[in-house]
Amino acid sequence: MLKKPGLGAEAHVYRRWVAAHATLSAADRAAIRRHIAASPVRPVFSVVMPAYETPERFLREAIASVQAQIYPHWELCVADDASPSRTVGRVLAEAAAADARIRWMRRESNGHISAASNTALAMSRGDWVVLMDHDDLLAPEALYELMAEIADHPDAQVIYSDEDKIDESGLRFGPYFKPDYDPDLLLGQNVVSHLGAYRRDLLQRIGGFREGFEGSQDHDLTLRATMACPPTALRHIPRVLYHWRQNAGPASFSESFLARCIAASRRAVAEHLASQGVDAEVTAAPLLSHFNRVLYPLPDPPPLVSVIVPTRDRAALLRDCLDGVLHRTDYPAIEVLVADNGSTEPETNALFAELGADPRLRILPMPGPFNYSRLNNRAVAEARGEVLLLLNNDTKVIDRDWLRIMVAQAARRGVGAVGCKLLYADDRVQHGGVVLGLGPERIAGHFEPGAPRLGVGHFGWLALQRSVSAVTAACMVLRRDIFLEVGGFDEENLPVAYNDVDLCLRIAERGYRNVWTPFAELYHLESASRGGDLGGEKAERARQELAYMRHRWAGQLDNDPYWNPNLSLQTGRADLIEPPRQAKRWATYL
Repeated sequence: MLKKPGLGAEAHVYRRWVAAHATLSAADRAAIRRHIAASPVRPVFSVVMPAYETPERFLREAIASVQAQIYPHWELCVADDASPSRTVGRVLAEAAAADARIRWMRRESNGHISAASNTALAMSRGDWVVLMDHDDLLAPEALYELMAEIADHPDAQVIYSDEDKIDESGLRFGPYFKPDYDPDLLLGQNVVSHLGAYRRDLLQRIGGFREGFEGSQDHDLTLRATMACPPTALRHIPRVLYHWRQNAGPASFSESFLARCIAASRRAVAEHLASQGVDAEVTAAPLLSHFNRVLYPLPDPPPLVSVIVPTRDRAALLRDCLDGVLHRTDYPAIEVLVADNGSTEPETNALFAELGADPRLRILPMPGPFNYSRLNNRAVAEARGEVLLLLNNDTKVIDRDWLRIMVAQAARRGVGAVGCKLLYADDRVQHGGVVLGLGPERIAGHFEPGAPRLGVGHFGWLALQRSVSAVTAACMVLRRDIFLEVGGFDEENLPVAYNDVDLCLRIAERGYRNVWTPFAELYHLESASRGGDLGGEKAERARQELAYMRHRWAGQLDNDPYWNPNLSLQTGRADLIEPPRQAKRWATYL
């Protein structure tokens, strides 16, 4: 299993946060025990652990962390993968003799981690299987949290939690606060990882671990599990329930044979896609070579893309934008519709006359008060393309393949709106996807604003394709039939602001998934053509739009599934929030 870089909070800040908000008190422990006693659902968890030449101290600490579980209904199944020394066997024999819930066996020959994991899995008798490495630690409430999640969601089949790392001295650092289930991010990295729990009958159906995927065997297992159950059966617990041992003892398989592990991960992803009939290439993510990028093909023939660009004067901006679309974009089927909202400047009229010679471009006169939603809706009504590209006039093309990349995403089954990485002129990130609930108004904001162009973000999120709740319409690609299915932009309630967020939320409401890709990049001179909302009628209009969004989408704005409740809603960066927005499950038993 590939260990991810420690891109979480600064260690001292995180440890202070843990002490204040993630450390159980005596009252918490008592309340948890009362909750367990009251629960009608008490599954047995089989903690499955392959072991090989584990340093004695770390193995004993791993076993002790299982024995320290507040939830009592568990078994620990350990397979010693023919360790050369007898230390592992001695420690396991002592533990099993002292605790009947611990069972182990020694394999006759070393088969590596997949074979050893299957040996341990074959010993299990519980309702659920919990995966654990031989030198890591479980949080004392880990199995209780799993029990509570199963009680709340009885159809769950895969459950995973947040995780952090722990060094040789026992100090915790590098927390990974994960999103809810994201099938796109899962292709790029094993976001499920630890703590990972699976219904035992599910693992039996899919055949357990596959040999030949060592180092990425749990990624392969998770991908196959997702094919065997509906997305709603994959549940995320936004609490750190697993501590991953780092920089201690002998190197792990993934550390010793990194290239093999990476190749195994890519092969697992490729086979997963092929099993769905998706013909795609899996390669290295450009900024994080140990993670994956999936290159999806364009439909054959490529669909006509209707590029819709609202504008009012600002001829220099518009010229740069359209020159990039028409002459510096490698896409074979484009029509451009310029929704002209009453331009009057001579430079703009001259530009329109010049551009009129290109048969791919039409100027659509749309005078009247500025209403972004109406301009786009009217342009869509005139569009002939199967795919729409909504594009601001203050954007600038960087690479020729950007539109191919975005259209290939929009053509995927189940995908709604597609957004890209937008950059300020100084190469800082302007748009890395939209996070709901951000900012003082608690409506929405951009992920990692101001990050460097080559920055990778929280655990690689700026370098990997992922699902998001919304993307900006400054550059948004989607199929025309989806746009029409949801009724287009809301002209009445959202004439200027948040109309793209509202559109994306209505798309998600219909069961589509919005996607952000870092592999298509454009410059965006944000609001250069309009300016800000400073006062008067604009301020009143902005107030009404805020009120509408808060009323229409209150539940979603407060609970973005792709933004962990342990992360701040102030900055769009992966800063810790105090206190976390997630209530304690045992609060009613305190």
